[in-house]
Formats: sequence, C-alpha cells, structure tokens
Amino acid sequence: MHLSVLKNEVIEYLDPKSNENFIDCTFGEGGHTIEILKRNGPKGKVLGIEIDKKLFEICKERFKELKRLILVCDSYSNLKEIVEKEKFEKVSGILFDLGLSSWHLKESKRGFTFLKNEPLIMSYSQKGKTAKDLVNELSEKEICEILRKYGEERFAKKIAKEIVKERKRKPIETTFQLVEIIKKATPIWYQRRKIHFATKTFQALRIAVNAELENLQKALPQALEILEKGGRLVVISFHSLEDKIVKNFFKESEKRKQMKILTKKPIFPSQLEIKLNPSARSAKLRAGEKI
Repeated sequence: MHLSVLKNEVIEYLDPKSNENFIDCTFGEGGHTIEILKRNGPKGKVLGIEIDKKLFEICKERFKELKRLILVCDSYSNLKEIVEKEKFEKVSGILFDLGLSSWHLKESKRGFTFLKNEPLIMSYSQKGKTAKDLVNELSEKEICEILRKYGEERFAKKIAKEIVKERKRKPIETTFQLVEIIKKATPIWYQRRKIHFATKTFQALRIAVNAELENLQKALPQALEILEKGGRLVVISFHSLEDKIVKNFFKESEKRKQMKILTKKPIFPSQLEIKLNPSARSAKLRAGEKI
C-alpha cells in the first residue's frame, strides 16, 4: 500500500477549491492527486505527469474512470511543453513530490533498493545509461565524483576504488554485488549505523542516472511561469541537494517579487506519520504563492 507523504500538508498549502486546475508533476501512484480531485470538482482537473512508462500504464488502467484526470507519460523537465500540448490552462497549483514511489522499490525490479537482489538499472524512463553502465564504464575519478556530489558519501574515494578493482574481476550487474563492494570499502562502525551503509551510494547513482537535480532546476522556473497569479507551488524534497535547489529558487523568486514564500522554514512530517511511513522521515515541504 503506497502512502503519500505529507498528504494533509500538501492539501493545506495547495488549498484546492471548486473548479480549479492543478498539476501533479510526480504522479507516482496518484495519492496526492486523488486528494486534490476530492476537492476541486465538479469541473476542476488535474494534469498528472509520470515519467515511468510501466507505472504510467498501471495508473492509466487503475484510474480510467476518473474523467477529470489527464495523465501524461513524460518528464516534468518538459513541463511547459506538456501544458501547451494538453492545452491545460488556468493552473491554481503545482506539486512536486521528489520521493521515490514505493512501486519503484517494491515492484519495478530495477535495482532501486539495496534490500533485494535485482539488476542495476535505476532508471525511471529506461532510456539512456543505467547504474550498471556507470559503475562498469566510468573512471574511478568520475565514480568518486558522483558519489561525493550526489550522495555526499564520505567514503566515496574508497568505494570508487573498490568498484574499479571488482569490475576487473567480473562486471558489476546486481544490487547485491554493489552492496558487497560498499561493505568491503567501508569501516565496520559505518555499517552498524541506523542508516544503511549503501544508502548514499544508491542515492547518488539514481540521481546521476535520472539527471534528477538538472531536471528539477529546469522545471521550477517553468512551474512558476505556468501558475496563475495567486497560484501555489508546493515541493517535497528528500535530501539536502534537492532542498537546496528548491530553497534557493524560492528565495530568488521572492527577491524578484515573483513569489511570496509561505513556509519560512520547511514543513516536516509528524512523528506519527514517520511511525506509519518510515520513508517519510527525511521529507521537507516548501510552498510559495505567485504574485
């Protein structure tokens, strides 16, 4: 069962009303969209964007009865183009939930999780390079840079060195192979912490494969442009790199008098939500209003 993160807070800040239109840039399994559709009837619509073709097909079938939902398979980095193509106008709110869908972890079989032995793919769109390509083809220096930049991994150099050493023996093709390599490269105390020792490496590779930070930087200005005056932009991020991009964009937009920040500090999940949904623990919500 997929639990949408900060669902009540998303609704509070988007504040959907009758007949208003919204965009869910990260549709996933539709949890946030369903809540919006409960509130923006009878004529309000939601444009849902899902980059993953397989997940898109599942949701298209699952939500085929929802006439006020327009579902598109594309990247939110093409937001303006999608909106023009769908002739989707008068947008009162835009949501980005930058977290991984639980479907990707539990059902995609693409190596997003280090808890199952799966092929090292980690791609949402299944186009371009995979995580397997990166660990087997890049230089030690390039791998180290990815782990440092996108994972903020303190043992990036040692892990990169171990990856290169291992791939000389045989190609690195599965998640468990990679986990073993990280284990060899990191000290025992690092492996005994609350956060799994492979978390940052997996995060870094996933971000690199899907160009997540670049896409976010492309999409935020488009979102602000698309919104009506008084429209709301809500972003949920899950690590400091994303949050920094969002925070800086909001600050710059406020400086230019394009936006009023509604969350002076980020909104965090309650202890109860974290207990019910541990994957929500690192979520941060920021919201702004176009002026």
